[in-house]
Amino acid sequence: MTTKREWVLQAFKNESVDKVPVGFWHHFTTDEERSDGFNPEIFNKNIAGHKKFIADVNPDFVKIMSDGFFTYPNEQIREGITSIKELEGITSIGENHPWIEKQIELAKKIRDDFPEDIASFYNIFAPATYLKWHLAGKGGNGDTIIENFIKEDAELTKTVLDVIAFDIGLLTKRLIEEVGVDGIYLSVQNLQDSRLSRKEYDHVIKPGELHILNRAISSGGTNILHICGYEGATNDIAYYTGYPADVINWAVELEGVSLSEGCELFGGKTVLGGFRNTENDLLYQGSKEAIQNKVREILDETGRKGVVIGADCTVPNDIAAERIAWVKEAVADELVLKEAVGF
Repeated sequence: MTTKREWVLQAFKNESVDKVPVGFWHHFTTDEERSDGFNPEIFNKNIAGHKKFIADVNPDFVKIMSDGFFTYPNEQIREGITSIKELEGITSIGENHPWIEKQIELAKKIRDDFPEDIASFYNIFAPATYLKWHLAGKGGNGDTIIENFIKEDAELTKTVLDVIAFDIGLLTKRLIEEVGVDGIYLSVQNLQDSRLSRKEYDHVIKPGELHILNRAISSGGTNILHICGYEGATNDIAYYTGYPADVINWAVELEGVSLSEGCELFGGKTVLGGFRNTENDLLYQGSKEAIQNKVREILDETGRKGVVIGADCTVPNDIAAERIAWVKEAVADELVLKEAVGF
């Protein structure tokens, strides 16, 4: 008999499965706590949050949230840097750095609480994201700073991002090989700066992202690529065709690319999404009937192979578990109908 984990991994590989998986997730800490993972209270809050979420939702798979570890702690990077030359000579933090060790501990403890064999994927940010948050804080003008760096010295900026990618690759390898997570959920994003060109992205930013994904694959991992539209950020998702990921997730309405269009764009890879994710949207405030009708609409559009029902990004952390249950119920009802009529 196929386990829940095996079923999800088969779906992620675009294999035929009996039922379409469903996946939603949210953060377990506040914005202010996202870099305070060495604080035992915040560390344990994240673990307890996962345990409660799994008990309440009974998810088909788990995205392990890296809450508490949003700041890549390279001592050579700091707020206030105005020239990429200040990062010349940057070196790796090393695979045994406390920031890596503590995330290994976090993932192990979260997985130890799993009540069954559930597929899990650890949240990883792209090197450019770690860099811009460290330079300017989350919500700051980090995108502008990095684009300024690229204009100043593209090769040195690439070198800095490659060092960060190397370290994130070390973390990725250990998460898969030591902890046993099934892969990573890599969050990428176009720089939110109109001066950025595709050529710049491909030369400076893309190599580090590919390194992380390939490091996961070489360790036996399965990759989810999240093209992040958080807080209205927009992307040309075509930048990411050809990335070595099994599942692709993006903000469908924001980017103006449907799941079926994305499936074609990404060469038939499994696509994840369908629901918007904010407090103003259907999943958070709509009726059961409306939510379940949306599920049927998604499945009618995409078919039932190579699709995972989910959201554009993280959902609000106070969302009622029953709302996710309504989505799962609609998928189950579709399965019953399928078996009844034989389609």
